[in-house]
Formats: sequence, C-alpha cells, structure tokens
Amino acid sequence: MANPRNKTTLEALDKSLENIETFFVVDYQGLSAGQLSGLRKAIREKGGQLIVAKNTLIQRALGEGRDFSDALKGPSALVVAQGDLAAVAKVLSDAAKANDKGIPTMKAGFVEGKRVDLKVVERISSLGNRDQLYAELVGVLGGHQSNFVGILEALREKRETEAAA
Repeated sequence: MANPRNKTTLEALDKSLENIETFFVVDYQGLSAGQLSGLRKAIREKGGQLIVAKNTLIQRALGEGRDFSDALKGPSALVVAQGDLAAVAKVLSDAAKANDKGIPTMKAGFVEGKRVDLKVVERISSLGNRDQLYAELVGVLGGHQSNFVGILEALREKRETEAAA
C-alpha cells in the first residue's frame, strides 16, 4: 500500500503538470526557508510555480516520455513556467546571482515540449521578459519602417525626375 501522503503529493503534481510544456529542474539545497519563500513568491509573480517534492514522485508525475532521472539526484525542485518562460528563468538566474552560493542551481530544462541543454536555459534567462522583447521588436521594426519610407520616397523622386526629362 502506497503512503497516503505520497499519493496526495503525486496527485497534486499530476494536476500542476497538466498541459505544461515548460519547466526547469533546480537544486535548492542551501536556501533558508525565508529565501525559498521569497523565491516561490517571485516565481509566482511571473506566472510560474516552484514545487518541492521527492525525486521519485517528480519523475512519476513527469511520465515515461520525459525522463529526468539523471537530473533528479539530490534535493530537487520543479519550476513550472506557465506564462512568460524567460521571466521565470530570469527569476531563477537573478536569485542564483544574488546568493553567494549560486543557489538555486539549474539541473535541467524542458522548453516547449523538448528537453534542452543548460546553455539554452541560461540563454533564455538572459532574455528580457515578453513585454521587453515586444518593445525591442517594435523599435527595430519602427526603424526599418522609416528606412523603407525613405527608400520609397527616393524611388518616387527618381521616377518623377526621369518622367520630367
């Protein structure tokens, strides 16, 4: 007979991972209760969730198609990104930089349905949040739009000059 507490935890994990395409496995060992609480809050503010559970329960909840047994060694937490994955990854990165021990430490990543290398996770965490990226894109497109209008204006002037000649 399975431990009732484990069964309840597994059911909660299954529910939390339902339709989730992006998550990170992190090592949180060394964080105080206050730091862990602050990290949970920061992640939640960015549309994510930090879940601490036994590694065996995490792996069972992930299912057969997502084998993270190599990363699920030692104390592990699952950070689920439901909204802006770059913002959630940045919270983890910033927390590690603010901590003299570099905790939490990334162990593995699963982004948009695919396991990714830790370098990809680091790159994602270096991006701005979704709104910042949209603003940059609009700025770039605005600059190109001005250039395009200038080119069209020059072309019109050239054709008018050629027509007058």
